[in-house]
Amino acid sequence: MDVVTGAQVAVAVTVRLARERMWELITAVDRIGEWSPEALDGAWDGGADGPGPVSGDRFTACNRFADGSLGAVTCVVTEAERPSAFAWTVLDGAGLVGSAWRYELRDGDEPGSTRVRHSFTHGPGVTGARIAAEADPEALNRRLVTLCRNMTTTITAMASPVSTASTANADTANGAF
Repeated sequence: MDVVTGAQVAVAVTVRLARERMWELITAVDRIGEWSPEALDGAWDGGADGPGPVSGDRFTACNRFADGSLGAVTCVVTEAERPSAFAWTVLDGAGLVGSAWRYELRDGDEPGSTRVRHSFTHGPGVTGARIAAEADPEALNRRLVTLCRNMTTTITAMASPVSTASTANADTANGAF
């Protein structure tokens, strides 16, 4: 019985940033290493041309796992609706979907705030979580708990004053306002 495919978790965090600003941060895959305890780096394949990501765009990410191992993955954007939703799949070595990730942005209760929902769903592809769960069924639960913690940490770090200030300074230095 496949207990891994379809396993999912989601977190929701309200941040004190406008949706448009949060959109810019969640789609800045080249900055993910600044915020995530697991994702070390990311880069748009073929560069970041245009006003933002569109469905079908690809990026490569590098992750560090709990055992210290590193892994590069290919990601494909499946949804990019500015400033409401950004989603992608992570492909395994055979091109199957290993996981699906999604950010959903809604206006928060207070003016200028955003409710960020970040979700993960395991796909049918081969991943470290699948391999670990086949050896130890409790490994999947541990992985899902870790994902929730890391997703919350990432959102919080993205919205921190230091993170948003460093982007504003970089934009100003580059002549963008």
